Amino acid sequence: MQGKVWRIGELAGETGITVRTLHHYDQLGLLSPSSRTSGGHRCYTSRDVQRLHRIIALQSCGLSLDEIKTALDADAHRDLAGLLARQLEVVSERMRQAVALRMRLAGILDALGQMAEPSVTEILRLIEETITMNQPLTPQRFAELKEERTRHLREMSAGEFAELSQKREQTWAALSQEEQARLLEQLREAFAAVG
Repeated sequence: MQGKVWRIGELAGETGITVRTLHHYDQLGLLSPSSRTSGGHRCYTSRDVQRLHRIIALQSCGLSLDEIKTALDADAHRDLAGLLARQLEVVSERMRQAVALRMRLAGILDALGQMAEPSVTEILRLIEETITMNQPLTPQRFAELKEERTRHLREMSAGEFAELSQKREQTWAALSQEEQARLLEQLREAFAAVG
């Protein structure tokens, strides 16, 4: 694939990024095509694809397009392994958030099944977790979440910890075998990359 060249529509189709977004990246100087056809169509090389990955990875870490441009211009040969490790941390944190949100939703659905109305506190926490899941995870926010999680675990009573463990077990049991296997594999990959 090193010698392959993608026209803009092909690159959009293979990545799920819109042609409009690729045009925007070109206008900002974030990702300019290496060449153009005689008809003026943008053509991208494997080096361009690698730069596109850096843009997307940095965006998923919460950087603005201006910050990404500065970072890419300052270090054109950014360490790919370091970037992938950072992206893996972000994905792992999002998985943790998704599991927590899933547990909360399952708990509320279970309560509704027993004809119990969820408390306003539960609904507020659900809103907070949903919003958190959909926000970019900046390095600062990632560090804050790790600190909050550690503090919250230290402050939990034995009963609260037991309740949380029980909810985790119930959530795990509610997953299909395929979902459990996929999650275990993702966790193994995450720990292998970090360790």
